[in-house]
Amino acid sequence: MSARYDELSTRTGRGEMGSWGRWVLASSVVLFAGCTTTTSGGSAAPTSAAPTTASATAVTASATAGCAARVETGSLPDWADAGFSGDARVPHVFGAKGDIVAVLFAHPLRHHRKDGSNNKILWVAQAATTSPDPTAPATLVITATLDGTDTRVIREVPGGPGPSVIDLPQPGCWRLDLRWSGHTDTMDLVYAP
Repeated sequence: MSARYDELSTRTGRGEMGSWGRWVLASSVVLFAGCTTTTSGGSAAPTSAAPTTASATAVTASATAGCAARVETGSLPDWADAGFSGDARVPHVFGAKGDIVAVLFAHPLRHHRKDGSNNKILWVAQAATTSPDPTAPATLVITATLDGTDTRVIREVPGGPGPSVIDLPQPGCWRLDLRWSGHTDTMDLVYAP
């Protein structure tokens, strides 16, 4: 497993995923991908990202039109794979501008995780030579809005993009406005019941 996964596992008190856990994860991804449709709508991967094939991408859409989370299952882009060993293939979602990627260690994300696991997300931002606003706080501020409602919550990742556990209060499609170190981006993430 990767150093980033090991760091995240150590922080949460959980060890590496055994063969049973990998089988369950792989089965879930296959089942989940088979129950969704692939479209060209929603948040697109940035043009600088490695190209993906239709078989390496699953798109999850809510019942509300216009909300889609594009979960990539191909390789992470070079700028996001530091700390991973080998071919880093893990579910991830790009921000609309391509400035940040959410690496999903818990996929699918769930409103209520009955198995005791967490909604682990590693946020990786593209390295920038200068911050657009050097006085801006490094904390990653996530303003999440449940699609089609006025339900809005704020989550923070101290220190900026990095390992986190992001739980949201209801299942559905969440639109995330992301702010860190003077940068902004957006993405949609779906939380299952």
